[in-house]
Order: sequence, then structure tokens, then C-alpha cells
Amino acid sequence: MQRLSDLDLAIVAGYVLGMTLLGVWFARAQKDLRTYFVGGRNVGWFLVLVSIVATETSAVTFLSVPGLAYNPNGGNLGFLQLALGYVAGRCLVAWLLLPQYMRGDLFSAYQVLRERFDPTVQRVASGLFLATRTVADGLRIFLTALLLQFVLGGVESAILVVGLVTIVYTYLGGMKAVIWTDLIQFVIKIAGAVLAGVYVLLLLPGGWQQFVTAGAAEGKFRLFDTAFDPANAFNLWAGVVGGAVFSMASHGADQLMVQRYLCARSLGQARLALVMSGFTVLVQFLLFLAVGVGMFLLFQAGLFPEAAGKRNDEVFGLFIVTRLPTGVVGVLVAAVLAAAMSTLSSSLNSSANALVTDFYRPLRPHHPERWYVLLSRVATAGWGVAQMGVAYAAYRFGGEKSVVEQVLAVAGFTTGLLLGLFLLGSMRRPVRSWAALAGMVCGFLAVTAVWLPSVFGPPLLAWPWYAPVGAGTTVAVALLADRVRMK
Repeated sequence: MQRLSDLDLAIVAGYVLGMTLLGVWFARAQKDLRTYFVGGRNVGWFLVLVSIVATETSAVTFLSVPGLAYNPNGGNLGFLQLALGYVAGRCLVAWLLLPQYMRGDLFSAYQVLRERFDPTVQRVASGLFLATRTVADGLRIFLTALLLQFVLGGVESAILVVGLVTIVYTYLGGMKAVIWTDLIQFVIKIAGAVLAGVYVLLLLPGGWQQFVTAGAAEGKFRLFDTAFDPANAFNLWAGVVGGAVFSMASHGADQLMVQRYLCARSLGQARLALVMSGFTVLVQFLLFLAVGVGMFLLFQAGLFPEAAGKRNDEVFGLFIVTRLPTGVVGVLVAAVLAAAMSTLSSSLNSSANALVTDFYRPLRPHHPERWYVLLSRVATAGWGVAQMGVAYAAYRFGGEKSVVEQVLAVAGFTTGLLLGLFLLGSMRRPVRSWAALAGMVCGFLAVTAVWLPSVFGPPLLAWPWYAPVGAGTTVAVALLADRVRMK
């Protein structure tokens, strides 16, 4: 079992200690839900932007996306087609949905649904968010553990370390701690990816020239696939259309992201942060994919034999612990921890927010603020334990499919339904609540119908299309049901 050097361990331990102390520092200011969940609504646009990007750049992105380009069986830059759709989807959210969230004094995205429909719709949407976050982020913990198993003695212990450290500083510091640690973690992640890229080029005998010429010869720089294949997740159609709707759902109907906008000082600042985050993520994806191309070239040249027979998700982690020098390994392990913890801390805070503000507080509105803050902290710890449980289950029963595709499939499965509800709510004359719920049920059945074939064999429809199917069915059925009942 590969072990870290004393220097690498010191770097990782210093990072973990720093994150914990930051949570302790911000714990002093957590007197009410406004500070604990939305940072007092006084966060500048740049910090909001960094928090958006850091939150969606989980360990899945850091470890699994390079594996997509590394893949010896046709890996290339095709994943960037999705990033183009992500930019378009964020622009639509910024002008269609964001103004709804910035009105009033909201803590949860789903409070908008309560205003437009009724408490039942709000709670169904919030409950679906909680289920999705628990499963998707449990898978993210699992992927992080695939790297840390090399330095912590096994996957189970790695799951425990990542989960507990994240729970501690999120429990203590609330949203302010999440946002400021997001900034630190974002810098560490990008520095780590750049360092990995530099060492890939140093290890290649021909350096940059070999990277460009050999990568082109192997088709690794192929970007666009214009052939329409509904079962292929990485073509231009799935990227621009499916990716745009998926991004609208993930960034417009998911409390994890909406909570960041609610921290901004104004609608204009929130809008700027959201749109610019799309371009930032595109550049970031390009960096991670380039590292994957470099690892493939090293493997092809016989300079990375350890990758033989390994799943694509594991290759970058293996490269870090076997090919990088002392000190740099510590920085990269800290970068993976940063990638995991920035997403997980946001998830825990948002899940606690949804549970308290969408379920508990409306039923028990007369408790003092300190009681709600305490309850939110307990909920934070509870959701952390639940996500660790999902990670353990994925380790024991998971298959060989790319973790990044599993996570995105889970998100696409449910966020499209939520997007459908928000689109219905944003109409000049929203449909009645029962019609919205009927549309949501039909949307769930439609997505299930196109997902089931992938369980037993080749997929009928790739995961980027799940969100359009879910949102489209939810809206269409709700409008039809509302009109028929009126007649």
C-alpha cells in the first residue's frame, strides 16, 4: 500500500487543520438562520462565482474527468460539448429564474414554489432535492476514497476521514465558512491540476511537442461529434441541447446552487457570478481533460505501466501517488480533498437548509433563532452520515461505470422534474397545485422509462437527455391536466 512521506502528510494535515479552524472562526457569528444559511446576504460577486465553481467541481470532476480523456478506448475532448451547453443554460437561468429568487427574504429555492403553488408542492420538491443530493454526493465521497485508499489504508477509512472533517467545519461555520473555504479550495484545486499538467509534460520525453503531435495522431483532441445518436452522451446535440437544459435544472432548480445566489448583494451581482461561472468551468474542464490526454500518452510510451487494467476513474489518483515527487503529492492529495470537501460542505449546508426551512420551521414557527441554528447543525451532521453510508454502499456494490456519469445521471434524473415545476411557477398564470404534481409524477415515469434499458443493457437515451425529458413531460402534462379540469 502506497504511503505518503512525512512532508506530504504534513501538507495534507495542515490543510485539514486549516479548514477546521476556519469553521471555528466563523462559528462565532452564527446567531440566526440568515447568517448560517445565506451569509447575511452580503457576499461579493467574485466570491459567489468561486463558490459556484468550487461547489460543482467535486472530486468527480478532479479525478473522473481526466479519465474521460485518458480512456484508451476512444477518449477525447468531447466532454467539452456539454460545457458549451452549460454556458447557454446558465444564461437562461440568469434572466428567467434568478429574479424570482432575489425577491423578498428567501432562504430556500423551494419557498418560491410555496408562494406559487402550496406547501405540498414545496415539500415534494425539497424532498426530491434531499434524496438526489444524498445519493449523488455519496458517490462523490466514494470517488475521493478511491484516491485516498492509497494513503489511508483502505476505502472505508478514507470515506470516514473525508466525511467527518467536512461535517466538522460545515457544522461549526455555516455558509460563511463554506464560501471562504470554497475560495481556498478552488485555488488549491486549480494549482494542483496545473502542477499535474506540468509534471505530465516533464515526464514525456518530447515534452509539449510530443503532447501535441502524439495526442493529435491518436485523435485525443477531437472535440465535436455532430452525428445524432440519442444513446451517446458526448455529441454536439446532447451537449448543447441536453447540456443546456441540464444546466438550467442543476443551476436553476437545485438548492445547492440557488443558495449561493441568495448570498449575493444584488440581482446584478448574482447574475454576473452565474454567467461567468459557465466560462470558468469550461476552461477548467479543458485543463482536466488535457491532463488525461497526457496520462494516456505516458501510458502509451510505457512510462506509466501502473495504469494497465485500472478503471479510468482511478488512473489520475494512481498517477498522483506513483509518479509525482514528494511535496507535490501532498499538494495534489490536498487538492482532491479540497475538490471533495467544497462540494460536500455546500451539500450538507444546503440539505440542512432545505430540511429546516421547508419542513420544520413552517410547522414550528415560534422557536427562537438559536434553536433553528442548533437544529440546522444537527441536520448537517445527519446528512453527512447519510452520504457516507451511500459512499460505503457504492464501494461494496458499485459497478464499473464512470462515476462522473453515474453522478450526472442521478442529477439529470431528478433535476429536470424540479426545473419543470419552476418553469410552471414562473408562468403568468401558474397551473393549480394538483396539476403540477401530476405533471411531476408523469415526468418521473417518463425518465424512468428511458433510464431502465441502461440497467439491463445498452441505454435507450443518454443521461444528458434525462433533464429535457423530465422537464418537458412535467410541463406538458401539468398544462394539459389543468386545462382539461377547467373544461
